[in-house]
Amino acid sequence: MNSVLQDLIDNLKRCDVKMASVESCTGGMIGKILTDRAGSSSWFEGGFITYSNDSKQKLVNVKSELLESYGAVSQQVVEAMAHGGNQIFKDAIVVAVSGIAGPDGGSEEKPVGTVWIATSFKQQVKSEKFNFSGDREAVRQATVENALKMVNDCLNHQHF
Repeated sequence: MNSVLQDLIDNLKRCDVKMASVESCTGGMIGKILTDRAGSSSWFEGGFITYSNDSKQKLVNVKSELLESYGAVSQQVVEAMAHGGNQIFKDAIVVAVSGIAGPDGGSEEKPVGTVWIATSFKQQVKSEKFNFSGDREAVRQATVENALKMVNDCLNHQHF
């Protein structure tokens, strides 16, 4: 995790871009990992913990129709979360995560370990579905690491 985080920090500084997070299943872990580093205010803007559907709607403007049609753990909702975060943190790259960390809450269609991660930057949104294994902590840790990797990948493919 440390090398992933350091690569991300180096890229954010190189690109002169800040990042922000909109978190559901990780409950603020992305923000915590980032702000554990001294000087993080120079490259981390802030974030939202949108654990409930109500908070997703109120804080980052996810439409109730998306939540009702697709569920909180879906491509449509996580992309709306990332986009909503980007409306607030306009110049930042935003990462959003929504998933089922377990041990309960899974279904046949969306088993425990199902996680959607999205990035939003410069009007472009990219998302990816993951199926992590392990206990609740393992799923959340894997989500954080892959979210940081996705932000880093986004920065690596932008032209600054």
